[in-house]
Amino acid sequence: MSGTSVIVVSYRPGEWLRPCLDSVVDQADQVIVVDNASVGGTAARVAGQVGAQVVTANRNLGFAGGVAAGLGPATGDIVAVLNDDAVAGPDWLTSASERLADPTVGAVTPKVRLSGWYREVLLGDEEWFAPGDSRPLGRRLLRLESDGHDVMASAMGAGLHDLESAGGEQWRWTRPGRPFYVPVGGPSAELRVDGDDPGPGATVRLLNHAGSWLRAHGVAGEIGFGTPDDGRFDEPTEPFGFSGTAPVFRTETLHRIGAFAPRFFAYNEDTDWCLRARLTGLRVVYDPTPGAAVDHRMSATSGGTGSAMVRRLAQRNALLCMARNAPLSVVRPEVVGRLRRLPGDVVARQLAQMLPWALATRVRMSRMWTEDPVEVWSRWAEQGGTWDTSPARS
Repeated sequence: MSGTSVIVVSYRPGEWLRPCLDSVVDQADQVIVVDNASVGGTAARVAGQVGAQVVTANRNLGFAGGVAAGLGPATGDIVAVLNDDAVAGPDWLTSASERLADPTVGAVTPKVRLSGWYREVLLGDEEWFAPGDSRPLGRRLLRLESDGHDVMASAMGAGLHDLESAGGEQWRWTRPGRPFYVPVGGPSAELRVDGDDPGPGATVRLLNHAGSWLRAHGVAGEIGFGTPDDGRFDEPTEPFGFSGTAPVFRTETLHRIGAFAPRFFAYNEDTDWCLRARLTGLRVVYDPTPGAAVDHRMSATSGGTGSAMVRRLAQRNALLCMARNAPLSVVRPEVVGRLRRLPGDVVARQLAQMLPWALATRVRMSRMWTEDPVEVWSRWAEQGGTWDTSPARS
């Protein structure tokens, strides 16, 4: 084995797949596209246009299963995974390969930015608290438009709380003193906040993630999400883990400790892998090299958390991840509590069905552990979840 292999799993390809493949065909020795039962074999056709190798699945294997299918024919001693809605920088593989020369590094994640441009908005609202609500509140936004298009749901940043709705109306509360970011077509885009011009603001690129941090309930958060890419995430670090958007591994590592668990299907398979790696003494590092950065459309295929199926998978897999890797003192209240609270819902039924598998694989994997789960959890749970959310630097 030699060189680099890139695996791209594509289930519902759109116009984003071709730019994804174009970004890697000249930097990888092998590009493998797993056509994950795409309609009419669209993914395979696009792969053929760029000369990529195709693995065809006769059913949707999910992201985790698709990666496993692509790993079989991979010939590189370095294997990378790239989402089909992401575009890799020209130095992505070279830079990661250099970091993987350190045998203690199990995986490298690049800086991942959100595709497109965003305008910063900073409102001068005064902070207040609603009765019984601990959130700092400012203005209740009812309309947020960019060039006449409603962008209420897609705006992000520390200056906005989550979208709320009732009676056919939607709104978002602002958080005073913090900026938020509105997707725009360019610097000249016309913004309206409740019908008013919010004034000038920086036009910036935003971070999707600079590595991931581990939440106490077994889900990973994305470090830097929704924060300007203005230099504040330009130093190499060792985060807890990575998002599955664009990680790079040594093939030997994947064969030794396994790739993503196919039974997860999708969501939290990356967190599960990072915990498994940590328990075997391997590290994950963040590579901020400018030419290695990856641009990501984010959930172009799955639809993100707006999909009920995505939410169910994420909840189920977070608990399975804990059952396989977390200290038993953490697993018991979380898993047993979930089964008792809502015993009849879909998540609980699937969890109950898959729990014997999760515990059996935990026993098998524990034979390779060199670290105590209690120590790993103590080191990483709820660490690294805060960062600089101040306005964009000039």
